[in-house]
Amino acid sequence: MTDPMQDPRFLQDPYPAYAAMRSTCPVQHIPGGSGGRPSYLITGYTEARDALGDPRLSKDTAAFFAGKEPRRRLHPAIAHTMLASDPPRHTRLRRLVTAAFTTGAVAKLRPFIARVAGDLLDQWSAGERFDFVAGLAVPLPVIVICELLGVPRADRPDVQRWSAELFAAGEPDVIDAASHAMADYMTGLIAAKRLNPGGSLLDRLISARDGDDHLGEEELVSLAVLLLVAGHETTTNALGNALLALLRHPAALDRLRSNPDGVPAALDELLRFDSPVSTATFRFTRQAVTLGGSDVPAGVPVLVAVGAANRDPARFPAPDQLDLDRNAAAHLAFGHGIHRCAGAPLARAELEIALRAVLIRMPGIRLAVPPDHLCWRRTRLVRGLASLPVLA
Repeated sequence: MTDPMQDPRFLQDPYPAYAAMRSTCPVQHIPGGSGGRPSYLITGYTEARDALGDPRLSKDTAAFFAGKEPRRRLHPAIAHTMLASDPPRHTRLRRLVTAAFTTGAVAKLRPFIARVAGDLLDQWSAGERFDFVAGLAVPLPVIVICELLGVPRADRPDVQRWSAELFAAGEPDVIDAASHAMADYMTGLIAAKRLNPGGSLLDRLISARDGDDHLGEEELVSLAVLLLVAGHETTTNALGNALLALLRHPAALDRLRSNPDGVPAALDELLRFDSPVSTATFRFTRQAVTLGGSDVPAGVPVLVAVGAANRDPARFPAPDQLDLDRNAAAHLAFGHGIHRCAGAPLARAELEIALRAVLIRMPGIRLAVPPDHLCWRRTRLVRGLASLPVLA
């Protein structure tokens, strides 16, 4: 079959296409589906969850592309991140960074997150039109992760721009240039921190040890870039998607507006309903496998459509309905298995604090344009709004 992600209508609403594919077969062959290479697309929940935890599906991109003619000029620190590795390397790197995102560590950040969200919302008055994405969803997580890593304020606009360019679908030259700009910047920042150490997460990574083990220079740059990008991209998209879902479902919006303390319990359903991750990061088969009744040969990419899996009626009845009473804790928006998002606790805290602040401070918030006039980002990896015009 043809790649459905090439259809412009898919960006606006991918879920009808996902449902049609899933009803035919939850694992389908897609000619030219990954960088022009034949691949397999998973749209069923059970199949997606199994694939995300299957050690026969590798994320080692260096191994996949070994001996192949390079098509891209990505900086090695971007191409070979922790996300693009398997155990034991992945296990080692993850162990060195997970302490920064424990529930306890994130709890200490909550006052700072609340202060930033409040300062950003102070810029708008009741009834005024503003872009929720540019005004809150982008700057809040950028400021938080940059503060955590010790990125100087003057450099944060560049960091945010390079991060956005890394997801510029259909513009490989832009993506490649952004990868070098981001990696070069982080290399310089690490060198500066070695001369003048501080107490940031990046400083802790520079001195991190696991027994006699420590991070190599390229590993350090790679982790720093990954934390910067992953530390705000998912949250930015999740914030826009969640607010849009509420604005399009007045009963759910009224319920949370009258009880903002209910936001934490609603997060899983909001994340399930319109996942900020559309397709999980690159995987390929190390050996021939059978997924969802489909025989997948060795050495081919497997695309796990997280957004499709979260709308599988076999796992979530009436999946196209936003139901705040649903137990949606099993959603796959943060992934599953050893590669589940390490920063999920921080993302949840930012979502909770920001949405609660909006509901309290802007009780009359509403869409400023018809839903079908909204512009979505042109990328298959994440699902997020390019802008979300609202009236405060």
